[in-house]
Amino acid sequence: MILIKTQRDTLLAPLQSVSGIVEKRHTLPILSNVLLEKKGDVLTLLATDIEIQITTSTHGAQGEADGSVTVGAKKLQDILRSLPESAEVSLNLEDKRLQLRAGKSRFTLQTLPADDFPRMAISDGAARKISVTQKAFRQLLAQTQFSMAAQDVRYYLNGLLLLVEGKELRAVATDGHRLAYASMAVEDELPRQELILPRKTVLELNRLLSDNDEPLLIEMAENQIRFQFAHVNLVSKLIDGKFPDYERVIPATLRNQLQVNRSLLLSSMNRAAILTNEKFRGVRLVLSPGSLKIMAANAEQEEAQEELEVDYTGDAIDIGFNVGYLLDVLNNSSTENVQWGFNDSNSSALVTLPGNESFKYVVMPMRI
Repeated sequence: MILIKTQRDTLLAPLQSVSGIVEKRHTLPILSNVLLEKKGDVLTLLATDIEIQITTSTHGAQGEADGSVTVGAKKLQDILRSLPESAEVSLNLEDKRLQLRAGKSRFTLQTLPADDFPRMAISDGAARKISVTQKAFRQLLAQTQFSMAAQDVRYYLNGLLLLVEGKELRAVATDGHRLAYASMAVEDELPRQELILPRKTVLELNRLLSDNDEPLLIEMAENQIRFQFAHVNLVSKLIDGKFPDYERVIPATLRNQLQVNRSLLLSSMNRAAILTNEKFRGVRLVLSPGSLKIMAANAEQEEAQEELEVDYTGDAIDIGFNVGYLLDVLNNSSTENVQWGFNDSNSSALVTLPGNESFKYVVMPMRI
């Protein structure tokens, strides 16, 4: 029985949308699979890791009958990728195996029953809804996600805080050494609500969202969040925890201000980073009137020094930072200049974008 007959890209594009969350090796083998469901000419694909679920659908699937099956997501994706772009693909279900044919190529894949595939229970009813553009929300994530922790025992740091209040949506991320804050305006006025998105959810959204003005609907429930855009429906559990009070971390007053060309500073930092200690990656910023020196050294007694002419008239400061933290903010900004604020060598620095009140980046110094 031919279950699905379609063009290679008609199947590959939605498969790539859902397969990013699939774990290669999972304690539940069925979670390494993707669920394919065909009704009429509509093909729906669903993947989950129990914490996140992504569903997408596409039109143009031919076939002799409706039906559903689960099959290894990565293997199916690799096979489709390896076929010619113009290939016509047919999927036949025979004796609990899926036969994939394209031209003179034949593949037989193991399947697991569609009825056994776990689905997340979707919270409906009390969810608060916000509609924004994909581009605006993707930019909000891009300005903050690099500051998330990766495997911190403080599990609430391994994610990103979304806070909605009034007509403002804020995103905050911190790993305890630096903090990124960004905000954007929304049309609807909503009561205050705080949600912590898991790291994996944030990375998937960044991968799937487009840089266009198409709508993104966000539905926020008590322990779940749903994102609907294009043909994608992403549901994620939330991290249960209390996010740190980020407002206490952002310096209120800064005695010394410096505005510097972002691309020049980025180039200098990249060169100095080559000779930093591989483990600590420390660089020194030495500020004096009219000058910014960037210095690095490593255990082999190799040294790098860069000097930029800057419009600076504040105190002389010699301060150390993890160069990776500085490169992250410079790489994820697109303005011509960046603004740096310092108090002294032992206090956190604040990076902002000139004329933009909606972005702040706090980075703690390190001893070098």
